[in-house]
Amino acid sequence: MLTTTESPHAYPRRILVAVTGLSPQIVTETLYALAVAPSGAAFIPTEVHLITTRSGAEKARLALLSDEPGWFHRLCHDYALPAIRFTRDTIHVLEGADGKPLDDIRSPADNRRAADGITALIRQFTADPDCALHVSIAGGRKTMGFFVGYALSLYGRPQDQLSHVLVSEPFESSIGFYYPTPSSRVIEMPGGRLVDSAQAQVTLAELPFVSLRHGLPEALLTGLASYNETVAAARSALAPARLQIDLATRRVAAGGKVFSLPPAELALLSVFARRAQHGEEPLPAPAKELPDSDWKNRYLVELRWIAGPMKDLDETERALRKGMDGGYFSAHLSKLKKILRRELGPAAEAYLISDGGSRPRRYSLGLRPTAVAYGEIESVAPE
Repeated sequence: MLTTTESPHAYPRRILVAVTGLSPQIVTETLYALAVAPSGAAFIPTEVHLITTRSGAEKARLALLSDEPGWFHRLCHDYALPAIRFTRDTIHVLEGADGKPLDDIRSPADNRRAADGITALIRQFTADPDCALHVSIAGGRKTMGFFVGYALSLYGRPQDQLSHVLVSEPFESSIGFYYPTPSSRVIEMPGGRLVDSAQAQVTLAELPFVSLRHGLPEALLTGLASYNETVAAARSALAPARLQIDLATRRVAAGGKVFSLPPAELALLSVFARRAQHGEEPLPAPAKELPDSDWKNRYLVELRWIAGPMKDLDETERALRKGMDGGYFSAHLSKLKKILRRELGPAAEAYLISDGGSRPRRYSLGLRPTAVAYGEIESVAPE
């Protein structure tokens, strides 16, 4: 039974996405199960998008959108469905590396291009908050079904659904069957057997998926990242957190990214990173209006490593002449959190300095000692 927890049928824009090869019946079978004979609330798409190859697009156009037989239009008429946008423009033909339509998906290069094309469409559709997506993996090459299902796992939201259409015997093996008709229609099966399409049973098998969307950086949700880049970002977000700090270049490697930090914020992060590396206890923050000399000393040690022996730190030392107070600490901690969240998105949570969540507040970086390292960073975070 298809879940309706997020009421996908109530969204103003409802999209059915299907992948097909040379079996355009998948579109009408799935539409029938969603809109005519649903197991729950009817999901009547406002538009249908088909992802296919060049030959698959031609067969879909002739079988589904032509005047005769025009099975898509017949289905809508037979069951008095409201207007659903499904035209040549919503049939998306996958392209090869040369920019030409793919006739089939046979080589590793074809697979990469298909993955990128499918991922781009799913990312585009899921960027619309007023849209609910229903994705069918029933047709096309097995790799096409895998890619569209995985793309939905990467970008899908609570209102989006994934399914496979099931057709009763013997209709699933008939090239002339498109949907259960409201009145008798006799079709011939292989071997000459005659059956009535009105007796067919078509249902959907829901395929629950784990959404990884909230583990992706914002840039990948709105940008043009390839399938491989998106998968790599998801892996980094799900992998155990590891932090490497390069004080000489003022860079950190975290969450699969390498980025720079301002000296003041890097020094504060390094204070807590060293404590995590040595398994030391959390620290209380300096009091709000009471300068703390211990905090001043541990902070300036890190700042001098960052600045180098020849760098003048007179301005900072004057600001901390009597010690570090809570205002100075909070300002730089807030800025550090902001930078980490901007760079890492949801993956930043593992690298934020936590106050422990209860009083008295005691601050720490919640990484294992073996997850923190210092040294030269080349280009990517350590594995």
